[in-house]
Amino acid sequence: MHHHNEVFVDGHWVPSHSSRRTQVINPATEEVWAHVPDGDERDIDDAVRAARTAFPGWASTTPEYRASLLRRLADEIDARAADLAKIITAENGTPVAESATAPGHSAAHLRLTADLAEVLTIPDDRRNPMAPGRTVVRRVPVGVAGLITPWNFPLGLIIIKLGPALLAGCTVVVKPAPETPMASRLLMDAVAAAGIPAGVVNLVTGSTRAGSALVEHPGVDKVSFTGSTEVGRSIARSCGERLRPVTLELGGKSPAIVLDDADLAVLAANLLEVSMRNTGQTCKACTRLLVPAGRHDELADLASSVVAAAPMGDPLDPSTFFGPLVSARQRDRVAGYLEVGRAEGAVPVTGGSVSTRFERGYFVEPTVFAQVSPEMRIAREEIFGPVLSVIPYRNLDDAVAIANDSPYGLAATVFGADEQRATEVADRLATGNVGINHYGSNAAAPFGGHKDSGLGTEFGAEGLDAYLQFTSIHYQS
Repeated sequence: MHHHNEVFVDGHWVPSHSSRRTQVINPATEEVWAHVPDGDERDIDDAVRAARTAFPGWASTTPEYRASLLRRLADEIDARAADLAKIITAENGTPVAESATAPGHSAAHLRLTADLAEVLTIPDDRRNPMAPGRTVVRRVPVGVAGLITPWNFPLGLIIIKLGPALLAGCTVVVKPAPETPMASRLLMDAVAAAGIPAGVVNLVTGSTRAGSALVEHPGVDKVSFTGSTEVGRSIARSCGERLRPVTLELGGKSPAIVLDDADLAVLAANLLEVSMRNTGQTCKACTRLLVPAGRHDELADLASSVVAAAPMGDPLDPSTFFGPLVSARQRDRVAGYLEVGRAEGAVPVTGGSVSTRFERGYFVEPTVFAQVSPEMRIAREEIFGPVLSVIPYRNLDDAVAIANDSPYGLAATVFGADEQRATEVADRLATGNVGINHYGSNAAAPFGGHKDSGLGTEFGAEGLDAYLQFTSIHYQS
């Protein structure tokens, strides 16, 4: 049992003002293995004040210097990789085959972000096309950034915000999800070991109270949030009232379109990563499998066989693909959708219930529903669990229409042997990210959602811009 009473403020672990504590539960065993502070408004105020105090000095450093500290932080994460992987699995149930890659990916993100330092150093001198003179455009940090992250990828989703914020010259306050505070605590040890100055990075663990206090604090200049669309709307309203820039990476109900020429071996090899990565607890999971109507049964059976064959069980077993869901609450939520699907007339061809294989743990049987129509709730609402809906389409126009008939627009996949034809389909989809025949992602390319899937982007130079504002200095000659 690990008992922690501190938050990370101004470069040190200091006692929390809050007397409330949050339990950290292992989803595979249902055992409480840690307690951390449920931070309050005073903890947030201390953290924001520390960040504000540190901001002028940090912002005045060179981009090259800040990049060098990002690289040091990447090294410190690499040095803690084994411990970070174990913690991630213990706090949210991610199978170790997935969690073991998280530290390396996070370190790589930091190094790629550090390589963007030249974006901040290249002179931007623009002639005035309408009159004599020129303008020098300065990129300056927006200020103190509040970073609020979810539980499904508790290290990586901090890093993709933290790296660009720090490189831009911002100072930050991190508020992780209450279910998964422990990886972020170890990250703060890495921050200190990397030599990042006191006050530049601060951490307050806690629940909605801490998150709301951070969003509403007058000393915060920018908010970046990853999580549900419902919470994102609330944060957007608060930031709108304060004219505060905000980045929102929100929910999804993404489609995977199987074209009539798709290579079924390619589909089978990629389906799990495309649709059910991290036991389906992935925002961009393509959980609507759109298939030609004449091949519905064939492709539903293929999906069923792939999902049923994937090992489920102890997340510490390297062979496990499906682990437990993060919490009893999430298990019950997903179980509710399984009941809804059956009630609506969908047919589970594999799974369809809470798992009875294990004495303990928040396990749900990975499920493939066949005979799903686009208006069903399981085809429209984000479930955030291992549930795949197979939906038939009549022709290509129908497939595109079904894919786009969603309030969300985060991701998609197109499976097709003819890459050009698949790309033409991708171009018709109202979404921010499309993979061709695989789970598409690129740390150098912008990642963001359309419609109710969010505002703004992360990754690449575009993600760096989210933490910058621009000053134009005009000259007459």
